[in-house]
Amino acid sequence: MSLFPAILLVGILSGACNKETETVQSEPATSSVPPIVTGDIQAGIEKHIAEQVERGNGFFTIPFEGKELKLKLVRVHVEYLASLGPEDQFACVDMASSDGQFYDIDFFLKGGRDAMTVTETTVHKLNGQPFYLWKQNEDKHWVRAPVDNASRELLGVLTGHDMFEFRYQATLPDITGPARCWLPLAGSDDFQKVTVKAIHLPAAHRVLTDTAHSNQVIFLELGPEHSGKSMEIVYDVTRFEKGAYADDPARAARHLQPERKVPSNDTIKATAEKAVEGRADDLMRARALYDHVIESMRYMKFGEGWGQGDIQYACDALTGNCTDYHAYFIGLARSLGIPARFAIGVAIPSERDDGGTDGYHCWAEFYADGKWWPIDISEADKFSALSMYFFGHHPANRFEFTHGRDLMVDPEPASGPINFLAYPLLEIGGQPKRVSTLFLFQRTGCRSCNHEVPPVR
Repeated sequence: MSLFPAILLVGILSGACNKETETVQSEPATSSVPPIVTGDIQAGIEKHIAEQVERGNGFFTIPFEGKELKLKLVRVHVEYLASLGPEDQFACVDMASSDGQFYDIDFFLKGGRDAMTVTETTVHKLNGQPFYLWKQNEDKHWVRAPVDNASRELLGVLTGHDMFEFRYQATLPDITGPARCWLPLAGSDDFQKVTVKAIHLPAAHRVLTDTAHSNQVIFLELGPEHSGKSMEIVYDVTRFEKGAYADDPARAARHLQPERKVPSNDTIKATAEKAVEGRADDLMRARALYDHVIESMRYMKFGEGWGQGDIQYACDALTGNCTDYHAYFIGLARSLGIPARFAIGVAIPSERDDGGTDGYHCWAEFYADGKWWPIDISEADKFSALSMYFFGHHPANRFEFTHGRDLMVDPEPASGPINFLAYPLLEIGGQPKRVSTLFLFQRTGCRSCNHEVPPVR
């Protein structure tokens, strides 16, 4: 049996919706009908949305809280597409409204490969904030759970330690000429123990060292013959919950330096000084900046410019994803003489034990009172109940790929130092090209007993 069968099961639905009065069995029904795969479900939901857009004069319309939303498709969450049985499917998409709001819309479908119809459409999230969560019972059925008073596990947090196998998969696009590709190669540190089980690449590779932050980076040279080829790195990971930890002030001071997309200027400094007015202690000032970012920003992946960790964009738009939230905090902190730094990887779902993850996630740390303090501001903004936890902690269900910004490797991309590295960075003829990427995991430890094994430090 495949190690990752949940890619076709309801177990993939970490952030998806379900009917309020219905549970869904996470075992597929047996049938002589050829199984529906994720590509079929994607085609089915895209066809449905296109039909609705045509009827809606260019918009997908859905009633919501007493009004009619007029939306446009941004992307289909391929990592959450799921076959619930021979003729039952689930799909989740991102949509944006004309006023800049960002919605996650969930669909249940029914029917065969070429005859799927939507049976239920639900708004699951607004600007990253969910209206409900999912909980898997002991009998493997999934039920919808309220956000209020939800456990930390349902909100995405495992404490103690976590253990999982992780598959980093990517598919190369059409390559029309000489190309070069850089991939992160995750390593061990005090908070994660990593074993590389396998590396499957279509061409010979080298492992480069990032001279700025000591990250390891895989480098390949590619050509047209590698078009459509797959790449995969398989890891075994044990990850430990991170709290505040001591470090040398001299080492921390290097993280006061500006970066290309996180520069220092008078506007940033003035914003920071206003946010921390009346607070002299660095820990108190960092908390004031943390609160300021939460109060000022909205989690919205909409328009142009988001997702680059650009502090100027974050200051102007006051929207973005985790990179923008943490770039804003890091720049504000540094302007006050508080060292701060960035890391990127994935958040491993806490409420299920296998399947896909929702792309990359990033987080940060700041230095005060002789210690590095972990923070995750974008997650704290989504779940106010966790705002205290995420000021001083990163949960065990994380996997870090690289840390720092402006990674420096030789050979380097035509664009210069690497802004940050999570997805493959591919250049064809010196121009960046998107690479389709999928992250899969299989938990190898016990979620309910993960607190029993202390961190190995």
